[in-house]
Amino acid sequence: MSVRRLDASALRDWAHTAVGDLITHTDEINRLNVFPVADADTGTNMLFTMRAAWAQADAQASSDDVAEVAAALARGALQGARGNSGVILSQILRGLADVTASAAADRDGVLADVSGGLFGAALRHSVGLVVSSMGKAVPGTIVSVLQDAAGAAEDAVADDSELAYVVSAAADAAAVALDKTTAQLDVLAEAGVVDAGGRGLLVLLDAMSATLTGHVRPRDEYVPSPPHDHDIATAASVSPQFEVMYLLSDCDAAGVETLRRGLEQLGDSIAIATTHGAAQYSVHVHADDAGAAVEAALPLGTLSRIQITSLTGGPGARPTGGFARERAVLAVVDGSGAEELFEGEGAHVLRLGARDPVSAKDLLHALVNTGAAQIMVLPNGYVAAEELVAGCTAAIGWGIDVVPVPTASMVQGLAALAMHEADRQAVDDGYTMARAAAAARHGSVRVATEEALTWAGTCEPGDGLGIAGDEVLIVGKDVATAGAGLIDLLLAAGGELVTVLTGAGVDAAVGEALAEHVHREHIGTELVTYHTDHRGDALLIGVE
Repeated sequence: MSVRRLDASALRDWAHTAVGDLITHTDEINRLNVFPVADADTGTNMLFTMRAAWAQADAQASSDDVAEVAAALARGALQGARGNSGVILSQILRGLADVTASAAADRDGVLADVSGGLFGAALRHSVGLVVSSMGKAVPGTIVSVLQDAAGAAEDAVADDSELAYVVSAAADAAAVALDKTTAQLDVLAEAGVVDAGGRGLLVLLDAMSATLTGHVRPRDEYVPSPPHDHDIATAASVSPQFEVMYLLSDCDAAGVETLRRGLEQLGDSIAIATTHGAAQYSVHVHADDAGAAVEAALPLGTLSRIQITSLTGGPGARPTGGFARERAVLAVVDGSGAEELFEGEGAHVLRLGARDPVSAKDLLHALVNTGAAQIMVLPNGYVAAEELVAGCTAAIGWGIDVVPVPTASMVQGLAALAMHEADRQAVDDGYTMARAAAAARHGSVRVATEEALTWAGTCEPGDGLGIAGDEVLIVGKDVATAGAGLIDLLLAAGGELVTVLTGAGVDAAVGEALAEHVHREHIGTELVTYHTDHRGDALLIGVE
C-alpha cells in the first residue's frame, strides 16, 4: 500500500475530502446532537466551517508551504465558524497551524510536510486551545475524544511510527473514546447517543487517513439507541432561546476575559477563539437576551458578522443550511470596471484571470465564498458548458442550491441581475432572470486584424466589425461606426434601453459618439455606457 506525504497538496486534498465526508455524515451527526443544545445542527455547523476552511486553503493552490496552507485552513475556519462545534473545529485547525508555523520558523524556511511527531503535537496543542476557548473541559464531549486521539498519536510517535500509522492510531483511539462518551454525560445516556462533535472529529481523522493511504476506514453508523424523544425535548426546552455569534476585532486579551465574564452572566455554551497571529476573535454564546450578548462586546472592540439564531425554531431561525446569506448572485466578469459594476448592483463576482479560462474548480471556489445557501449564476459567456455543469454539480453536492441563468454576455447578465429578487422562490427568481436575459438582444464590436471576406463585405485591418449571433453583420471604418450600425440593427425590432460596455483601450469618445447617434436616430431610446475594461471585443452592446 503506497503512503502519501502530508505536504501542502495533500493537506488541501484532505480538506476537500473532509468536506465530502462531512456531507455524507451530516444527517447522522445531526441526529446525535443533544448537547449542549438539542438543535440537530452539529453536523451542519462542522460541514460549513470545514467548507470555509477549505475555501481559504484552496486559494493557496500554488503554495508548497504546508504551514501556509494550515494557516489558511485555520483562518477560514475561524471566519466561517458555525455554532459551538464550528468554533471548536477552528481551534483544532489552529493547533495544526500553530505547530507547523513553529516548525517552519525553526527551519527558517518552507515546511515541506508534516511528520508523525508534528501531527501528534498538533493534536495535543489543539486540546489546550479548545479547552481555553470553551473555558473548561466537559467529559463526554469532543474534548474527551480529542484528548484520547492526541494521546494515541503521541504513543505511536514514541514507537517511531510513520505518519500514516500515527493518524490511524489517533482515529482508532477516537472511535473508542467516542463509544465511551455515552456513559460520561447524562444527557447522552438519556438520549442513547454518542457525542455528535466527537463523531464529527472521527470523520475528520478518518478523512486524513484516507488521504494518506487511499484506504477508507469502515465505521458503523452511529444511531440513537434507544431514542428518548421526551428526554431530548426536555433538554431543549430549558436551553437558552438564541445562539449568538460574531467576530470581534481590536480587542486585547484583558478585554476577552472581561467579555467572557460578562457572557457567563447571560448564558452558556460560551466559546471565544482566535487563530495564530490574528487580531480577531470568534465569539459564540447561547443566551435568552441576544441583544445583551452583542452589547457586552461593544465597548471592547469592533464587531462584524453578527449572527443571531433562534434555538427554538421560531422567528429568526437560521436560514437553510446555516449560511450567512440565504440567496446570492454570482456573476462571472472580465475587467476591473465590470467587477465594480456588478458588485455595485449587489452581485458576488468571479473575475477572469490573466490567461486561464474559468474552470469548474474556480467556479466551485467562488460559489463557496458567497456564503449563500442558494446562488443564481450568471456565466456571461465566460464559462464553457462542461465546466459550468461540473462546477454547479459539485456545489449542489456540497449543499448549495445552484441555479445557472443562461447569459451569453455581460449585457445579458446586467439585464438578468436587474430582475433579481432574493425574496422570491428560487425557481421563480431564476425563471424571471432567464426571461430578462433572453429578451436582451446583444452583439459585440471588435477590431479587424487582417483583410477578410465577411457576410457584410470585405474588411481591412483596423475596421470595426459588428457581430451578432457569431456572424459579422456590419463593417465600419472604425469601432464607433460599426457600433452605431449594430445598434441600428438591434433596435430594428424595437427597444427602449441600449447598454454599451466599452473594453480595454477604448476611448471615451466612442461612447459619446454612440450616445449622440442614438439621440439623433432613435428618439425616445435611452443609452447608458460603462467602461468595463474587458478584453477581446471593443464593445459589448445590449438592447432591452
